[in-house]
Amino acid sequence: MLALTPSDVLGDLYISFWIPTGVLTAALIIKLPTIVRLWRDPLLRAVGGLLLLACTVFVFVAPTTIARVNRLTGVPNISAPWCYSLLTAFCASCLLLIIAWRNGLSDRSAATRRAMRWVVSLYSGVIVALWVLFFLADASEERLRDLDTYYATTPFMREQILLYLLAHTVAVLITCRLLWNWVQTAGLDAWLRWGLKFLGVGYALNLVFDAAKLTAVAARWTGNDLDWLSTDLAPPVACLSAILIAVGFILPHAGQFLHERWRVRLAHHRLRPLYLLMRAANGRGVPFLLRATPELRLIRRETFIRDELLTLARHIDEDRRDRTREAALGLGFPRERAVALANAVSILEAVECRRRAPDVEGTQDPDTTDLLREIGAVSRELRRPHVVEAVRERAAALAADPRAAVPRGASAD
Repeated sequence: MLALTPSDVLGDLYISFWIPTGVLTAALIIKLPTIVRLWRDPLLRAVGGLLLLACTVFVFVAPTTIARVNRLTGVPNISAPWCYSLLTAFCASCLLLIIAWRNGLSDRSAATRRAMRWVVSLYSGVIVALWVLFFLADASEERLRDLDTYYATTPFMREQILLYLLAHTVAVLITCRLLWNWVQTAGLDAWLRWGLKFLGVGYALNLVFDAAKLTAVAARWTGNDLDWLSTDLAPPVACLSAILIAVGFILPHAGQFLHERWRVRLAHHRLRPLYLLMRAANGRGVPFLLRATPELRLIRRETFIRDELLTLARHIDEDRRDRTREAALGLGFPRERAVALANAVSILEAVECRRRAPDVEGTQDPDTTDLLREIGAVSRELRRPHVVEAVRERAAALAADPRAAVPRGASAD
């Protein structure tokens, strides 16, 4: 049996360049509305530029695109300086993103502007040098996958390849360092912290890409052959890095959005027991709206419940509610829950009272502040009818005989 080479093993790890392109495009689409709405924010502009350049890089480094660009221009390997230039611009975007983050939207100091101009000038100079070196070199044989190692010893092409790799490595090192410092900051949102971790791992993999490329090129300088590092290891590492970076940008935005939606839907669901009780008391519920957002449905349910509670409030006996609260405390419930249980019992009794005598107006004037504010806690207690009934029975026993009160240490839950 023939021994397997590293190239044979890594060939099974091939990742299509279109996969990270799709993920990066999804990240850009998700971020685009916010970028357009807050266009004056340099941080968001930097994020948009970075994602756009990352998408463009993976479109043009695909071997099929490389061959097509070379054929359309009629210049063999013209894709090399073009792809290197896009990658260098991506590096500059990374640094601009970090500068914008560190200084914030409100900091428009001379130092900030000078740092941004320095990055733009330096990396613009690198891009110009890449093109000058390409046209000075002799690269007449088209190479779609192994250009870096094939021309590693060719005058001017050698300098071009080394220049783009060093520019990329420096930018990634600075970005990784600043991302690490950011992750260590106290008080970060959990979704943002996880997004930064994905970004950090993604940029760290870029260092693996640079190390593989530089090692393969240096091996050619010394007469050795480690081309598999450049042709078989570096591409899947770059693809995986791009996917993680895209996830890092998507996660904070999508996570916070989904978390907020889940919170709203959960609040809406938790109000269901009290809403059903109010609907039974009223004879009708909230009209259905097909296009209502979760936030609007929650507001409509809360408003309906509070309006109905204000109507029922005149049937609530304040003394009986206080007695019910004392009964709940006597059963060992904490004060906050005892208040919610007392309110739940009072609402049930008010509904029954109005149901028995629908034409009789209530005469009570209770304090409804806690009742209207804590509708979530009341609805939660209504999910435990056996507990509500136990408190209700204890309150009735206490009304009949005050000596029937249970010691505070007992519990009925």
